[in-house]
This record gives sequence, structure tokens and C-alpha cells, in this order.
Amino acid sequence: MTSTTQTQQRGIQVSAAALAHVKGLRDKQGKDLCLRVGVRQGGCSGMSYMMDFEDPSKIGEKDQVFDYDGFQIVSDPKSLLYLYGLMLDYSDAMIGGGFQFTNPNASQTCGCGKSFGV
Repeated sequence: MTSTTQTQQRGIQVSAAALAHVKGLRDKQGKDLCLRVGVRQGGCSGMSYMMDFEDPSKIGEKDQVFDYDGFQIVSDPKSLLYLYGLMLDYSDAMIGGGFQFTNPNASQTCGCGKSFGV
């Protein structure tokens, strides 16, 4: 089984570039934190992505946890309905750089790439 196959079986997929950047941001915090990924109402297409660091003690029993070499990415069940299969990528390009979300569940996305509709 290749690492690509294993990654595709996870509900939230993360590129090597995104994982390295997130780990670097976490290290600057000076704490052992996980990354919570979710959705909320709003944005120009109806729903927007949210990401924030969180203390692992706040992971709920219904949360889905994805482990990437000891780094945990967490999502609540409601958000995961909209995010399942999401690919999180990162680019340091001067134009269009930052985190990119490729969501197979989105029927439309906005120009900024930070919100979507289903």
C-alpha cells in the first residue's frame, strides 16, 4: 500500500507542504497543539472554512481525529459531512499563496477559495 493510498482513505487529506507549514506554525506557539478544521455558515458562497490550533484536551469524544506523523488534525462530525475527502494544500507563492482547500463536496467555490457551497 502506498502512502498516497493511505492518505486517500483519510477524511481530511494534507499535502506535505501544508503539513510542514502547519507544524512550523505550531512550533512557534511553543505548545503541543492540534489543528481543528471545520466549517461555519457565511462567506460569499454560503459556508466558509475555519482552521485554528487547539489544545488536545479539547478534543471531544465525537470528534474525528486524523494523525499525520504525530500531528493531529481534528474535525467535528457536522463539519466532516462537508469536508470528507478535503485536500488541504499550502503554497508560498507571492500571488495566490497560502492554504488551498480542494473539496470534492463543494458544488461551487468563491474566487478567494475560502468559502464554498454544497
